[in-house]
Amino acid sequence: MYRFILSFSLVTLAYACLREFNQPQKHTHRKRNVRRQAEFPPVLTDRETILVNSFDNNTIDQWAYYYTHENKLAGLGRAAAQWTAGKWAEYGFQSRLDEYEVYLNYPVSTSLHVNFPNGTIAEVSLVEDKLPEDDVTNRPDSQPTFHGFSASGDVTAEYVYVGRGQQVDFDRLVELGVELEGKIALAKYGGPFRGLKVKNAEEHGMIGTVIFSDTDGDGEITVANGYEAYPDGPARHPNAVQKGSVLFLSTNPGDPTTPGYPSKAGVPRTGTENVMPLIPSVPISYSAAQRLLQALDGHGTSGEDVNRTAWVGALNATYSTGPAPGITLSLHNLMESNITTIWNAIGWVNGTNSDETIVIGNHRDTWMIGGAGDPNSGSAIMVELSKAFGKLLGSGWKPRRNIVLASWDAEEYGLIGSTEWVEEYINWLTETAVAYLNIDVAVSGPRPDLSATPELHTIALELFEKVIHPNDGGFNISLYDVWNAVSEGNVGVLGSGSDYTAFLHRGISSLDVGSGGGPTDPVWHYHSNYDTYHWMANFGDPGFHLHSTMGQFLTLLAYHLADDELLPLDLPNYGVELQAYHEDLLDVIAESGEELDTSELADAIEVFQGRAKEVKNLEQQAVLTNNADLIKVVNHKYRDFQRGFVSQGGLPTREFYRHVVTSPGIDTGYAAITYAGITEAVEAGNFTVAEDWVGRTARGILRAADIIKT
Repeated sequence: MYRFILSFSLVTLAYACLREFNQPQKHTHRKRNVRRQAEFPPVLTDRETILVNSFDNNTIDQWAYYYTHENKLAGLGRAAAQWTAGKWAEYGFQSRLDEYEVYLNYPVSTSLHVNFPNGTIAEVSLVEDKLPEDDVTNRPDSQPTFHGFSASGDVTAEYVYVGRGQQVDFDRLVELGVELEGKIALAKYGGPFRGLKVKNAEEHGMIGTVIFSDTDGDGEITVANGYEAYPDGPARHPNAVQKGSVLFLSTNPGDPTTPGYPSKAGVPRTGTENVMPLIPSVPISYSAAQRLLQALDGHGTSGEDVNRTAWVGALNATYSTGPAPGITLSLHNLMESNITTIWNAIGWVNGTNSDETIVIGNHRDTWMIGGAGDPNSGSAIMVELSKAFGKLLGSGWKPRRNIVLASWDAEEYGLIGSTEWVEEYINWLTETAVAYLNIDVAVSGPRPDLSATPELHTIALELFEKVIHPNDGGFNISLYDVWNAVSEGNVGVLGSGSDYTAFLHRGISSLDVGSGGGPTDPVWHYHSNYDTYHWMANFGDPGFHLHSTMGQFLTLLAYHLADDELLPLDLPNYGVELQAYHEDLLDVIAESGEELDTSELADAIEVFQGRAKEVKNLEQQAVLTNNADLIKVVNHKYRDFQRGFVSQGGLPTREFYRHVVTSPGIDTGYAAITYAGITEAVEAGNFTVAEDWVGRTARGILRAADIIKT
């Protein structure tokens, strides 16, 4: 029955853009979601049937082809924005473009050379091969290899391999006595957001950073294991390069020159030194990196003796630290900075309840002409979603709640389009927003991934059961069946890395959904010129059936949130999760060897759990009595309670992140840390801050509890 599922035994970690399936499971007290066996095939209501049957894999194929042949680099994608808005209008939504004037930079020239003691100089290739089979890789307007928001600079120095560039990796290098000051860092992708690798290198006195892809994240599908490389087979192309932003994402997303307010023409602007690197960086492929790693063999400490998680990769090298005496890198990077116009496409249908709003979003911008997985699998689905709702609108249906569609620009540079929009419309969102639903990488493989705030878990999983997964042509299992096998029943905790971030940290219920690959699936070329329509049509999702599946789920979820008389949110589940997060926190405190009184937090959680039960009882009373006024009261409590979690100000040194329950880790950028204000202070050994944040976190939870008080 499970054609590809049962071979997958490793934990899938949820990240917004790229999922790592080869990392050890972190212990948690969270309980697995266990659901009854639902009826199969699913039984749908009449309107659900209309929405599901409106999805056509052939038209999704057309939308995907359009997006993946447009130049959509932030600031260059107005045509695709206008096309998107036009499609939404065609299907019954009002639409417009919202413009912002934001700080971006673009590459002028970049090069990397390795210099040997005998005077030999070798160029390190930064070029991804043009492929005759893949038309967009031959485009003259294709973007070169670069890091967005990288600093300009010309540096030459010996280099040191720093693992994945986490703070703990640098701590280990310092412990080993490896000289870092004045050196260039060679770091492996994986683990923390790439900008934090550069940040950590800079803070240790290094003068440049080179980041490479490794095949250790590709599971079984590698050239070394006998698989052909793309385009001839499913393995990673040896010259594929992961581009991307090096903004310090865990400090502040959005336009780095307008923190906390929208980037409109003429607004005052700040400096960028606190959120952007001061040293140059460049990404390279695994074929280019292997020679650099091999040159360090026998110098410094071997990777085996470093003994750090994921330090040793799968390339033919010992992953020694170096430096190798006399072997240097010369890194040249020239960037041009501008205040540039970006465009968010916005569509909307007004509901009968004007004070309740659902926002559904996907970013449109890419680092390359393609972007078939990231993000335009989601972009194509958003068009098809508008078509599905257009069928209902055409029948005379009108939603209870406002539905807003958003196609964000400049997400890749640092969640800029969505953050600026939230900052502009924060008052209206605070007054009306019920939930934000995000779809970024809708499809890069067959394994569904779901992360959400806890009150959305129940409705999301119920609707997973109502959608059929293609299952390699079998069409014989539900989306829930596949998700449950892959995830071990655990809904992910939201961190950062995609456009839900600004909504979540302004107190709005949020969800992020997509699907990716595992160790036996074709390798997705994340942020590479090879993330193309050709790859998707031949390896990622031939026939675009997975696109239909993910779109059907998102549409059903949006429909129920927009039109159910009573909002289908499960607040008691939030209480369950708060307790599990507290138990995880107690483990962190125990591991520190110190003591911290968290009784104030425990008491606040108990109060919230009691209030959640009370409001659930009120919900049941409202339904039984069919009391419209009481239903409205309950709905508004459900809409507003998350605002309490963001009522205590921002985290230390990073004011943007206000949610007391979940935030991206300061040294992860993507992955979530629960009760981050407390957890990170404990891990840093700062128990004065930890005590302060026990109180703040408790007060945030009590504020949420007050909002739902009956």
